[in-house]
Amino acid sequence: MQNLAPIALFVYNRPEHTRRTIKYLQQNILAEETRLFVFSDAPKNPADEEKVEQTRALINEINGFKSVKLIKRTNNMGLASSIIAGVTQLVNEYGKIIVFEDDLLSSPYTLTYFNEALTAYENESAVMQVAAYMFPLKHDKHLPETFFLRSINSWGWATWKRAWNSFDADIHHLNKQFNEEKIHQFTVDGTMMNYWKQFQDFKEGKNDSWAIRWHASVFLKRGLVLYPAKSLIENIGHDGSGVHSIIEDTYKVHLSRKPISSFPKIIREDALALTEIKNFYKHRKGSWLKRGKKFIINKWFNLKSKLGK
Repeated sequence: MQNLAPIALFVYNRPEHTRRTIKYLQQNILAEETRLFVFSDAPKNPADEEKVEQTRALINEINGFKSVKLIKRTNNMGLASSIIAGVTQLVNEYGKIIVFEDDLLSSPYTLTYFNEALTAYENESAVMQVAAYMFPLKHDKHLPETFFLRSINSWGWATWKRAWNSFDADIHHLNKQFNEEKIHQFTVDGTMMNYWKQFQDFKEGKNDSWAIRWHASVFLKRGLVLYPAKSLIENIGHDGSGVHSIIEDTYKVHLSRKPISSFPKIIREDALALTEIKNFYKHRKGSWLKRGKKFIINKWFNLKSKLGK
């Protein structure tokens, strides 16, 4: 396969997560033909310096790719600014990109899936992202192998310069374009109101999410995102180790070990897949017993973290 998309890997202070992410990427069929760019953010405080340096030292030992380039930030940018800057840099140079963070395990066929999809929909303006993660759906056997949805996903994704050019970082400009009907559609017909909460929280300075702005940018352009029915990505960051993570098992999946063999020819949101996604969203929090258990575990974890500082 010619003209492969480069990988942008964003890392910070989790060397062991980074090590596993890289190990799985190295096992991808197209790894040896792929350029890897690693964006390492600078320490936010002295307490993070050692782990940041350990992570950077690990990157310097990487092989198994066509090339590896480490971009070391000298000032702490934060994840959002780091991703926006890194993605913009690489799409401007290569026209397309595959994006990973430091806590994502990939199937051996993930890079193949990304590159084939990037080629297949290169000139289809309605397709704005390729996602590789899929939720643990109960009835995925009834779904097509791949399908389109309206929502983006940030756990292993790819895009083109033509789509990224539509990214709007200005939350106030984005906000002006929403009305009640669009909010309903944006929140997957009201089943995922957390999307709108994240949007409003960013507007009020309560989070620093690049993903919710990308989500809104794609949605307002009526863009679609390609997904696999069986996940090609596993997120291992829900162990409380990340800057923005808590202990969580709702999104735990088993990596698919099969290559993707087909893509949809008709570019529209898949009604059956949308129904399955809505069902997952509605029941993702589980029973009250499960919610209570999760609440106690996270409270205990947070207390342990504070006592350990």
